[in-house]
Amino acid sequence: MKDLKTEQVIHDQVIEIGRQARKASHALMGLDTDQKNRILLSIADGLEKNRKQIRAENLLDVEEARENGLSDAMVDRLDLTGERLDSMIQGVRDIAALPDPVGRILKSWTKENGLEIRKTSVPIGVIGMIYESRPNVTADAGALCLKASNAIILRGGSEALRSNRAIADAMIEGGQKAGLPGHALQLIPVRSREAVKQLITMDEYVDVIIPRGGEGLIRAVAENATVPVLKHYKGVCHVYVDRDADLKKALEIIVNAKCQRPGVCNAAETLLIDRPVAEKWLPEAANMLRKRGVELRGCEQSRQIITDMKEATEDDWSTEYLDLILSVKIVDGIDEAVRHINRYGSGHSDAVVTENPEHQDIFGKMVDSAAVYINASTRFTDGAEFGMGAEIGISTDRLHARGPVALEELTTYKYVVAGQGQIKE
Repeated sequence: MKDLKTEQVIHDQVIEIGRQARKASHALMGLDTDQKNRILLSIADGLEKNRKQIRAENLLDVEEARENGLSDAMVDRLDLTGERLDSMIQGVRDIAALPDPVGRILKSWTKENGLEIRKTSVPIGVIGMIYESRPNVTADAGALCLKASNAIILRGGSEALRSNRAIADAMIEGGQKAGLPGHALQLIPVRSREAVKQLITMDEYVDVIIPRGGEGLIRAVAENATVPVLKHYKGVCHVYVDRDADLKKALEIIVNAKCQRPGVCNAAETLLIDRPVAEKWLPEAANMLRKRGVELRGCEQSRQIITDMKEATEDDWSTEYLDLILSVKIVDGIDEAVRHINRYGSGHSDAVVTENPEHQDIFGKMVDSAAVYINASTRFTDGAEFGMGAEIGISTDRLHARGPVALEELTTYKYVVAGQGQIKE
């Protein structure tokens, strides 16, 4: 049975966090660019100062994750190595160096009656971030939201609670030294799912929810939220090797897209091969992938070439493995490849390897995904890789953002209308 008293305590706690965030969002609107940048640099210093404590808490989370049987790929997402800590801290500094997305004049014009109309970028307000595993998201999301003058409420996964607390505490400590408004960055400090239920229905205090994690989490949030949700359900990413591909290039791309970091949303999950090159190229590709521990699941035609390959089921074509597993299908040309991707893909990131300019154009135009690659790995779908600085997530929605959600996507706009006493007749 549910503990109703505990539920009420959590309900009240999250409501208060929401109230405080709304108040903080108004204070953030009054900060200029220099003030925000000083706060972010002080946050980076706070993370650096507390990195030993952050790592110690993270190691406890990693140890518990292994004891609880999380997959190697999921443990890898959780693990804050020294290099990842360096990258996380530098990411905050990089965000401070980016142009301020707030206060830009997006468009302006003057009417015949003399009214000057300016479409101006402004903060969204209060952002709720729900995420799993990767504790560096705490720093990335917090810094991005603050740079865009948004208050943020963070709710990380239970498997990373210690890490997230340590990171958030270090950010708040550092930020407050430089004038960070109280409660501009808050972490919900409990594991209970009741906190999530409350957060996603607080329309009065929260302007948008951004969930980042597995498909189950995203769907649960999207189906139950009354606050608008900016989401991506999953990353079923494809690499298509065309008949006119540079096959050496194709080998390097699929190995990178699948193996470089298999537990992330922009890793390849399906390999499509044009029939004329399949018999020549697939054995070499299979050998290279298997050397790296990849389990292959293939269609009937691909299993005739690689006879010991597991059989792919219908479900495999739409599965985000987040692991060293790859489905393989032989197709008859670029048109079938495009149809397969648009049917089974998730609209995240898909790549074609081809030297044929016409096929490049077809793929770029007809594949309905947030990021489409020509002769490059899908692993580049990332705010930092796109030159946007850190990102808060990858959106496969169409409104109001698609692809990496970075600073510009964390703003909305309003119209400022200046007159000299005009009245409507």
